[in-house]
Amino acid sequence: MTLVLDTNAYCDWRRSGRWGHWIHKAEQVWLPSVVIGELWHGFLEGDRLQENRIKLQALLAERCVGVLQVGAKTAQYYGEFLWYLKKNGTPLPTNDIWIAALTYEAGGTLASADRHFSHLPQLSLAVE
Repeated sequence: MTLVLDTNAYCDWRRSGRWGHWIHKAEQVWLPSVVIGELWHGFLEGDRLQENRIKLQALLAERCVGVLQVGAKTAQYYGEFLWYLKKNGTPLPTNDIWIAALTYEAGGTLASADRHFSHLPQLSLAVE
């Protein structure tokens, strides 16, 4: 299984171990570049920048962990998802639409505590 971590799933895992069983059973774990940006924002606003930076770098150094980058196909999925959400009156935050597009492109299962991702039936969601 390919698992994609949303920002809150990464944070929950670091704080409490939540999502750990999903992470451990995944063959591949991905962090969208958008998630890394959100994490860095949180690191800079917090008081444990060095500790958080080291933990993130250690995870990214793992053989089965990678970063999903936005490309042309991702942008197409973003546009399709944004259109679908607007048509159905179920908007999502912009970054979450990018995360959804990256997850879909990777053929992954998204780990997130945000239930609004269920407005995109195209996505495979990990349920905790």
